[in-house]
Amino acid sequence: MTAVTHSSIREDIRKRIVAGEWGLGEQMPGEIDLASEYGCSRTTMNRALRALADEGMIERKRKGGTRVRPLPLPKAQLRIPIIREQVEARGLDYSSKVIHRKRLSAKSQTHIPPGTDCIYLESLHMAGSEPFAYEKRWVNLAAVSEFEHVDLSEISANEWLVRTVPFSRGNVALAASNADAAVAEMLNVPCGNAVFTMQRNTWLESAAITAATLFFPPEYRLEFEI
Repeated sequence: MTAVTHSSIREDIRKRIVAGEWGLGEQMPGEIDLASEYGCSRTTMNRALRALADEGMIERKRKGGTRVRPLPLPKAQLRIPIIREQVEARGLDYSSKVIHRKRLSAKSQTHIPPGTDCIYLESLHMAGSEPFAYEKRWVNLAAVSEFEHVDLSEISANEWLVRTVPFSRGNVALAASNADAAVAEMLNVPCGNAVFTMQRNTWLESAAITAATLFFPPEYRLEFEI
């Protein structure tokens, strides 16, 4: 039987937090209860929780217990849109299809550490009978291990991640790019045509969550509040 260590407990609790078992700011079970759950000593559990607190993932107070650290509100926030909601807001029927799905090692072109086990996805989002967005996405299995087994026939990766996985920071790059053959075929535009491109990366503290590139037809309009 594999010995339970403070490192293995720390990583398992981290995965449970990322999976949303305890919401941001929510109180977690006490040290004694967690030690009993994992079958370890209270000293071992204390080391695991102290390491997570040092990383900024949880807060520990002497009389207040342990909580998932609430995220600080920046001066401006950009909510990650759920593509289904964007389509339905236009009065159109939404559907999505996974074109390609594989477990691969992360490439150096993403912010996910090279060699990290990931799920690589290519998906097509439809608005009625017309393509709305073509998506290429890497999901870090070290941070979101349960994603490997998510059924994407009823929900898109975009919506599942937005609704399930918290993130503490991210970056977005917007640009016009020329459609290569694959993008042109998916969006039903001429090869080389200019398309609206969005690159988006997210993290939970130091852990990279996902790297996504979305391609939209030239007429796509992005609106958001600041």
